[in-house]
Amino acid sequence: MSEKRREKTRVRRRIWQQLPLIVALVVLWALLWGSFSLLNIVTGVLLAMLVMRVFYLPPVELSGRFNPFWFLVFLGQFLGELVYASFQVGFQALSPRGVTSNSVIAVQLITRSDFLLTLTAIALSLVPGSIVVEVDREKSILFLHALNTRTQDDIDKAHNRVLEVEGRLVRALGSKDDVRRMSK
Repeated sequence: MSEKRREKTRVRRRIWQQLPLIVALVVLWALLWGSFSLLNIVTGVLLAMLVMRVFYLPPVELSGRFNPFWFLVFLGQFLGELVYASFQVGFQALSPRGVTSNSVIAVQLITRSDFLLTLTAIALSLVPGSIVVEVDREKSILFLHALNTRTQDDIDKAHNRVLEVEGRLVRALGSKDDVRRMSK
């Protein structure tokens, strides 16, 4: 294979890897302008290319795998936790005792994917009662602030909840290696 051909293959692969970012930036641009006109789409693509050149971001490494069943399981569990935690935090806020104890918990994730690490952190932060305060990307550790953790059992539940969320996301979007590591 000639050097020119290899370079063309690399450029094509880089464009496919950057496509989700381009699409997201174009959609954001169109939403900011309030319409999906041809002019907005074209200027959005040009602006996205400019942003990608000026503010270099590493390409998003997707596994190329999507399991719709596990994605629906993740969504169902996420929505259920969202509703339950909203009521739980609401009752704690209105309670005369309030929140008496909190914890910052370090959780070692199984996956090494930046994409899944980010999705896990976002999913956890969107549910009331917990928020990711720091991420150690190299070691794949999330530091989570959790409300109402009075006992070691409460801390263990919060820790296990993080691993369960990660597990559902890995089964839905993770690579085959990540899925294999989850089942060990």
